[in-house]
Amino acid sequence: MVQTMKAMVFKKFGPPDVLHYEEIPMPSAGRNQVVIQVKAVSVNRVLDVSVRAGTATRHCENLNLPHVPGVDPSGVVVETGDGVTKLQVGDHVSVTMMMPNGKLFGIACQGANSEFAAVPMECCIKIPKEVPMADATVIARHGPVAHNLLFNMGRLQAGQWVLILGAAGNLGSIGIQLAKAAGAHVIGAASSAAKAEVGKRLGADHSVDYSNSNLAEAVADITGGDGVDLFYDNIANPEICPLGLKSLKQEGKMVTAGAHGGPVVPVDFDVIYHNRLTIMGNPRSNPKDALPCFDAAAKGQLKAVIDRIVPLSDAPLMHGLLESADGQSVGKIILDPSQG
Repeated sequence: MVQTMKAMVFKKFGPPDVLHYEEIPMPSAGRNQVVIQVKAVSVNRVLDVSVRAGTATRHCENLNLPHVPGVDPSGVVVETGDGVTKLQVGDHVSVTMMMPNGKLFGIACQGANSEFAAVPMECCIKIPKEVPMADATVIARHGPVAHNLLFNMGRLQAGQWVLILGAAGNLGSIGIQLAKAAGAHVIGAASSAAKAEVGKRLGADHSVDYSNSNLAEAVADITGGDGVDLFYDNIANPEICPLGLKSLKQEGKMVTAGAHGGPVVPVDFDVIYHNRLTIMGNPRSNPKDALPCFDAAAKGQLKAVIDRIVPLSDAPLMHGLLESADGQSVGKIILDPSQG
């Protein structure tokens, strides 16, 4: 008799109601794979919501329908396949998206909006058991990207100044905490006073609500006119990014891993030219960069910003929320398949 599990499935692209909560066959572990019991998986605006809608063209081309979404699960290993040597049943793991074949987990294969998921061994990172599964999912998804932006690309050092946009968002909030733990002076900026205050609570030395003040002028006031060494962006807001560039000191760097607000941003090349600025973009990360993030979380130095944790069966409602005009949640929405 074939064992089954509950999963969220869509058989065609469209609005949230194309998602159906139904029974499908349970996966088994193939070679170099493990099966995890999924405890948390997030709802991503692009890789879940836009893919389901069919508007994320480059990702939809790699999708075979019917499809189970879910790109960033955390859970417990319940089965190991042939060739698996570094993991064993009972390990707590989070899944990074990049598979050995260069394709994305949850896009080029079935995802983890389900009670169980088969995952390539190479995508799994062990997580300390002190870190809650929901937090682990957010940290594994965004921590390595933030770490890469700040330290591999931005070369941020203790005592330097960094301006971080999206202070209440996932990349922004993790970036603030990692930068602060590294001894940097952190300015967190956001589109409202409430969101800027989230960044302040997470450790930013200063916060700026750029809806009510000029970002470049605020940064100049905070730094005594010196500006910042690093401008960390994950939004590409066409009105705000130019002000972030103006906030950089000479030979400063801008790093970015997002284009949700733009993606086309006007750039004053007079500023770039005379201040000898560097602009670098990279949405990718190295899975090993999750390890210092998990260490920080286990020590209480890094907290995930989570909007809510809901049953997997609520996925259509959560997709609708993110697509609505009111969908500006603070933090990540997490689905928990063990709740139903």
